[in-house]
This record gives sequence, C-alpha cells and structure tokens, in this order.
Amino acid sequence: MTNTEQIIVGLEVGTSKTCAVVGEVLDADNLQIIGIGQTSSQGVRKGEIVDMEAASQSIHDAVAEAEDSASVEIHNVYASVTGGHIRCFNNRGSVIVANDERGITEEEVRNVLLNAKAVNIPHDHVIVHSIRQRFFVDGNDGIQNPVGMLGAKLEADVHIIHGVRTRLQNTIRCIREVPLDLANIAVSSLASALAVLTTEDQQHGSLVIDIGGGTTDYMAYTGGTIRHSGVLALGGDHITNDIAVGLRLPLPRAEKLKLEHGSVQWPLDDEIITLKADLGLPDRQVSKEQLCHIMNLRVEETLTLVKKEIEKANLLPYLRAGVFITGGCARLRGLQALAEEIFDLPIHIGHSQTINGPTATIESPEYSTAIGLIRFAIGNQRDQHQPPSLGRKIGETIGIITKRVRALFM
Repeated sequence: MTNTEQIIVGLEVGTSKTCAVVGEVLDADNLQIIGIGQTSSQGVRKGEIVDMEAASQSIHDAVAEAEDSASVEIHNVYASVTGGHIRCFNNRGSVIVANDERGITEEEVRNVLLNAKAVNIPHDHVIVHSIRQRFFVDGNDGIQNPVGMLGAKLEADVHIIHGVRTRLQNTIRCIREVPLDLANIAVSSLASALAVLTTEDQQHGSLVIDIGGGTTDYMAYTGGTIRHSGVLALGGDHITNDIAVGLRLPLPRAEKLKLEHGSVQWPLDDEIITLKADLGLPDRQVSKEQLCHIMNLRVEETLTLVKKEIEKANLLPYLRAGVFITGGCARLRGLQALAEEIFDLPIHIGHSQTINGPTATIESPEYSTAIGLIRFAIGNQRDQHQPPSLGRKIGETIGIITKRVRALFM
C-alpha cells in the first residue's frame, strides 16, 4: 500500500470525460503517476454542471477506478474548473515605502500584493486566482524579490482570474456530494500549462491551448509569467454537432466518423466513406472531402478566435517557444499543420513534460489538465522564502483560494 500522505489526486470534470489521476510525491521535484480512472461525463455541458446527480456519479466512477488502479483510498482531490464565464485581467498595485533608507520589508511586499488584488469585479463573481507577475522598485522592472532593496515606491503586477460564484459552486458542490474533500481548485488552462510547459518554455514565451469537449482554454506566458488567459465555449462537441447537422447524421455516428475518418486538412483525393448499418440505421455513404471541410471550418474558427485574443494583448511577437496544443482534440488529424498556418509559429502537440509515469498516460494530451493539477498542488509545499518562480507564484495563491472555496459554502 502506498503511503497516502504522499498522494495527490487531480480531478477533471470535463464535458466529454471525467478523469482522476493519482500522483505520488517522491520528493519536491519528483512526481510519479501511479493510477488513473476515467469515465464518460454525464451531466456536464460546456465544462459546467447541468445535472448534479449524473455528474456526481461520473466523479464517483472515475475516482473508484483510480483507487483500484493506484491501490489507494482517495478522500481529497484538487479539481479543475472552466466555463465561458471565466474572465481575466492584469492589475497593478503600489505602496509608498515607509523608510527608503531601511530597505523594503516583507510586510510592504504583502501590502502591495493586497493592493494589487483589491480589484472591482462583478458582484456575482469570485476571484479564482490572483497570481503574482512582477515587481517594480522606483520604476525599475524585472524585480524578482524586492525584500531588502532600497526604494521609495514599490509596485506589483498580478494576473486576476475570476468567474461566476454560483457556477463555480455547482462543480464544488458536486465533488463534495460524492463525498470527497476538495483541497483546492484551479482553472483548466493553468493546470494544463503546468503539465505541458517547461521552465524554459515559460521564459521564452509560449501559448497553451487546451481544446476539450465543450471548451477551449488558453494561457499565454512571457518571461516566465502568465500574461493572459481565457476560455472559449467551443470544443470538440461543436465539431461533432457540425458534422451531424452538415451530413444529417445522429450524434453518435458523427462522433465515430470524426474520430475514425476525420481531419482538419483537405484530403488529397476525395473518397466515399461507407458507414455500416448500426442500431437499425441504414448504410450511409458520405464524402470525406465534405467531412474534412466541416471540421476545418470549426477548428479554424476556434484557433483564429484565440489568436485574436492574443493579438489584442500584444503578446503574439513574444511567443518564441511557440504554441502548445493539448486536450482531447489535440489528436485531430492535420491539427498541427492548420495551427501553423494560422499562428505562423512553431506548433507542438502538448503532453506532460513535468511529471513521470506510464508513457501511455503522460503522452496522452487528454490527461494534461488532471496531471497539471498534481503539479499545481505541489506548489503549496514549496519553501515560501525562496525567490518566486512561476510554481512559487502559483503556490502562494493556494491558501487564499482554499479559504475562498470554503467561503462559497458559508
């Protein structure tokens, strides 16, 4: 039996699948995947709960399978959240240093961060993440740790991610009904990025796009810092629906056609695909060229929308490491070539690079979010007095978020 004190579980309640990944902490920088459980999601639409009972059952089934796989009992999880209601922005706070000859104190650092986090958001929203980006001392940029430095004015930038309180509550309540204890939540884009990006990728500038069943979550970094993030209510289910409507097929047939024959690139030669009779339905013949055209239009639209958001933030020229695409739809044929045409940047089909485990698991892009949640959890165990790396910055938000998760039920 594995020591449960060393166990961390990442839980993704997605539109298409519910996935629980069990990680064992060997030491601060060495994590091992020891189990995984997965089931088709029920009661979830566009990344959000629409049927509490059905979604809770999906969570229960995935966790039970993960317990059998890892030979552990699971009581506590870190969960991802997503949805079209998730919003982000960057904000700057400032304080005047009390004694510019004494040096900046830790208390002044805490105060400037509190100042930066004191933002106005819609009354029905709650902050999910408030992530430290960088400090300025008397206008000097690029300060990692200002404690002890001389200066008259201290400023700090933070990245704020917030969402509708009740819509977040539904996911949290659903997990607690299983019953499971919820250690913390993280937006899906952050978890995926922690799984697929190395420190060098974050420093050089990169964009992570997680295309799931009901949403497309994205996060951009420059200089090792999160600079922009967001969620589009578009995903693989929309491609399936387009195929069903365009080719007049039932959704299950459209999904099977997408997976077995689909591509987002034009075929060299058109061919006729014969769909065998299924559940009383007659044989059908469809054009592969028409199928690929339908898929191309939807995926091109999704990637173009992400690109426009990154361009609005003036970040596209700084993405030297390129674009990392992950999530279940990362397996679509022709996706890498299409993305290269749209972004004109290096494109990588992302899988976990920050954790060890069975090759089939860590190299599967559909598990990136759940795996990244384990890396997210580790940030809380880092030494809070070290110079702030990206993992530290994320870790520093965990205690605040945990209190906020509990506050949702008070």
